[in-house]
Amino acid sequence: MTDTTIAPNAETVKQDTTSIWGADVASGVAQFLQPLVVNLTAMSVDGKQAHWHVRGQNFIGLHELLDVYVDHVREWADMVAERTVALGLPVDGRVQTVASSTTTPKLTEGFTSTSDTVAHVVSQIDATLEILHKGITDLDDIDLSSQDVLIEIERGLVKDRWMLFAHIAQA
Repeated sequence: MTDTTIAPNAETVKQDTTSIWGADVASGVAQFLQPLVVNLTAMSVDGKQAHWHVRGQNFIGLHELLDVYVDHVREWADMVAERTVALGLPVDGRVQTVASSTTTPKLTEGFTSTSDTVAHVVSQIDATLEILHKGITDLDDIDLSSQDVLIEIERGLVKDRWMLFAHIAQA
């Protein structure tokens, strides 16, 4: 029996980087995804900085939680970047771009108390949640799959925010 399946080759598969969803959808989605890649990347770097420099009450719990948080943020940055590329667009996560484009508040330098560390990290989460909320709303008419990615990240960030804030909240 002979295999009559025709394998795709350079002649049968379009080899450019345009989106199969069209340029309008891709650029419409990219306006929300690129800023998220930037903020999430900044948050992962700053999260490690906070992890190394936190001091005070609940040190070990917060120190360990920051590692979990950084793992989440890195995973989400990768998810957003890969969604962008899957749409046929480049993504820019270079350190220079992240440093110049992030909307996250600057993290305090050096050793920081547990309460100040949580406050700084939560403020970075809040800045990113603003981007997420706008994207979730505006992507409703553009691309539901990308909107779903943002919804998943929003759920995770809200949970991480709660876990962090619980370290300094009063009962």
